[in-house]
Amino acid sequence: MSALFTKSPGWLDWYRSPSTPRFALPAGTVDAHCHVFGPGAEFPFAPERRYTPGDAGKEELFALRDHLGVSRNVIVQATCHGADNSAMVDAVQASGGRARGVATVRPDVTDAELRRLDAAGVRGVRFNFLKRLVSAAPQDDLAAIAKRIAPLGWHVVIYFEGDDLEDLEGFFGSLPTPLVIDHMGRPDVSKPAAGPDFSRFLRFVGNNDVWVKVSCPERLSITGPSALDGEQKAYTDAVPFGRRVIEEFPDRVLWGTDWPHPNLTDHMPDDGLLVDYIPQVAVTTQQQHKLLVANPMRLYWPGEDA
Repeated sequence: MSALFTKSPGWLDWYRSPSTPRFALPAGTVDAHCHVFGPGAEFPFAPERRYTPGDAGKEELFALRDHLGVSRNVIVQATCHGADNSAMVDAVQASGGRARGVATVRPDVTDAELRRLDAAGVRGVRFNFLKRLVSAAPQDDLAAIAKRIAPLGWHVVIYFEGDDLEDLEGFFGSLPTPLVIDHMGRPDVSKPAAGPDFSRFLRFVGNNDVWVKVSCPERLSITGPSALDGEQKAYTDAVPFGRRVIEEFPDRVLWGTDWPHPNLTDHMPDDGLLVDYIPQVAVTTQQQHKLLVANPMRLYWPGEDA
């Protein structure tokens, strides 16, 4: 990492020796949520960023892709790069058609820039509502952006805390694009998956044009990875939530690693173990194929074979 950038205090380095997953991913698997950070010397981080990550560039991402047995990636713009999508676009273009991008744009983005991003492989924009990551999320500006991208056939990726859905769902439902929700809407896994809070989330999904990422159990879990019956199991307290989403909306779920796992300070997940989490929530081969291959291909590479 460039001497100009000092990693945020307490930030853990990404797991550099991930295990080989026991679960064999089906051919054509898409990691539908990952990031690239820098490298800072080539792609500087945004002055307004809330955190400074360590470098985690496209070469490391593609090496992880190949190690895990993933075929394609969807690279989501990280808040540390602000609205400068250069690092993300560079990685997408270097993938040889095996990656798509989700950008961050401002309301004054030009039509020419949107067309350039579309040609580069961008298929959506991300709206972040986490207060610890953004200062504000002005809804009028975001609505204007959504209206601008709708003719391109893009979607909006939304990131929020589960407790904030009640205040935001009216705005979300008014957007003129499909929605993709990060990390199952960050539910409180200490509450029951069949309880009123998560049921409200699922009603919102059912009543709108929504896809859900069954991702980031390491962010949601209280117990963390645990050994059961002598076998390592991943984040079991998040499993009922993932299973319920997949069972109710098998054709509208996605999966991703969230590599290189920004803003983690308590433990850094083993990406091999995150792959082994998949059959705990997608318990049939049909569910697994939809989650990992058919659904993300339909959303990001429509008309192409996996």
